[in-house]
Amino acid sequence: CDPYTRALSLLPFLLLDCLQSFATTRPPCPTAEPVDVLKALQFQAQPDGVRKTMGFCPARRAGTGPDVAYRISRQAQISAPTRQLFPGKFPEDFSIMALVKAKAGSQAFLLSVYDQHGTQQLGVELGRSPVFLYQDQSGRPAPEDYPLFRGISLADGKWHRLALSVRKQSVTLILDCKKKVTRPLPRGPRPVIDTRGITVFGTRILDEQVFQGDIQQLLIAPNPQAAYDYCEHYSPDCHAQPHAPQAQEAQRRPARPEVRDVGQTEQVRPLGAVSRGILGWMGPAG
Repeated sequence: CDPYTRALSLLPFLLLDCLQSFATTRPPCPTAEPVDVLKALQFQAQPDGVRKTMGFCPARRAGTGPDVAYRISRQAQISAPTRQLFPGKFPEDFSIMALVKAKAGSQAFLLSVYDQHGTQQLGVELGRSPVFLYQDQSGRPAPEDYPLFRGISLADGKWHRLALSVRKQSVTLILDCKKKVTRPLPRGPRPVIDTRGITVFGTRILDEQVFQGDIQQLLIAPNPQAAYDYCEHYSPDCHAQPHAPQAQEAQRRPARPEVRDVGQTEQVRPLGAVSRGILGWMGPAG
């Protein structure tokens, strides 16, 4: 046949080869954006115990004025169904990133994720020697094996850029863009975080200790690399231009969240109401 006809006959094979080459050199799909926890919990509505304050940078190079953060007082009780943050599955490997200034001397959980039975499966405790709490569906690791980061204090009354990268059997803490500490995370081979429970900000259910201080960002990304890129892409220095929107940027103020029944999952609810619901799901003691 003539060269033109032959070229047309080979076109499908050339396209297939091109697609296969693309698939082996690029990710199968674009990297998903991080979940903005503060936005999902409607911090911009300033619920009880939350008010706006100046954030990490007094001024940005772009001339947009000071960063905006949220000051959390003891009475703040904020929670939401986990499916409101993660409509699908919770990622197996992930990053948790925060720009936070905890009250000096405090010791409290910044974030807690519970399964539908009231078991805490995920948590980040700030203070002296921070703890990363993680428990998969089979109860691994045991509490005595939770990663503990000795020699690090996050309760000194100063701003810190904190990033945690969870990858397979380890978790790496990256503090202020430079200090990296890796600890083992002996979880199961196919760990699952249940999204049918609730996510609680600033404490654990029935804990007396609560987070007090300022927070500007709290992000959960569905990939472990994001933690290493946090300072470049999500929380750059004050003289740099952010690559992504800041979690605290001004938005249209929504209506104040209403307290709804535990069975309804669309709205943020006060912690007290959700606590009673979780305890009900757990069943009677003993």
